[in-house]
Amino acid sequence: MQDLKITLIQTHQVWEDKAANLANYERLLHTIPETDLVLLPEMFQTGFSMNTEALAEAPDNSPGIEWLKKQASVKKAAFYTSLIIRDSDCCYNRGVFVEPSGKISIYDKRKLFGMADESIYFSAGTKETIVEYLGWKINLQICYDLRFPENIRNGEINGKPAYDLLLYVANWPQRRIQHWSALLPARAIENQCYVAGVNRIGTDNTGLEYNGQSRLINLLGEDLSNLSDSESICTVSINYSEMETLRGKLPFLKDSNYRSFNN
Repeated sequence: MQDLKITLIQTHQVWEDKAANLANYERLLHTIPETDLVLLPEMFQTGFSMNTEALAEAPDNSPGIEWLKKQASVKKAAFYTSLIIRDSDCCYNRGVFVEPSGKISIYDKRKLFGMADESIYFSAGTKETIVEYLGWKINLQICYDLRFPENIRNGEINGKPAYDLLLYVANWPQRRIQHWSALLPARAIENQCYVAGVNRIGTDNTGLEYNGQSRLINLLGEDLSNLSDSESICTVSINYSEMETLRGKLPFLKDSNYRSFNN
């Protein structure tokens, strides 16, 4: 199985200004090396806004998704992030995993952040999404989901772990950054998988400050990269053989109380 090169893009988000944010991402994407997967922060082109009436896009006519498809094709890499989607009569904080071929997998955020009224303006997703990409099984998550490990408990299916990599895209504020820093390695250790989490920096229109701390973590909870509090980009390779070796030495997943997926 090939290594997987993951790029984390940690940057400021201009409040509810889609054009400005997309232009900034394009500037940053020009600087990245060859990669397989790019992560952008939660609600990538708006910031963490509840202004669904003005900002929501239709799933079959989304400028944001079309932009991601274009970038995935140009960079020959998959992209994962989230944006505001109105599907039928409901709005979702929708994760989109866009492959270079144009294939799209979606994950609707299941745990909505009530302290910011997200649960008033958005509907919660009901299913887990695990994507198979370049031989890796990738579990899609969004921000507040990080606090709820029961929804993503890894386990074996026919002797193989259900997934290999957890992705978190976030707008996680500085005032609770110690929780982010503690929970990301916890998810890696308990699920015996790699974890990549990308956060934003700067201050949003509500006055919340964000200090990044985006990270890529291995199965032992060790940092492979740990960005600080400024605009930063890193690209790190994760190794499938190393993961299999560690799982073989520490076969904890065989003893997990495995639950049904997509329930």
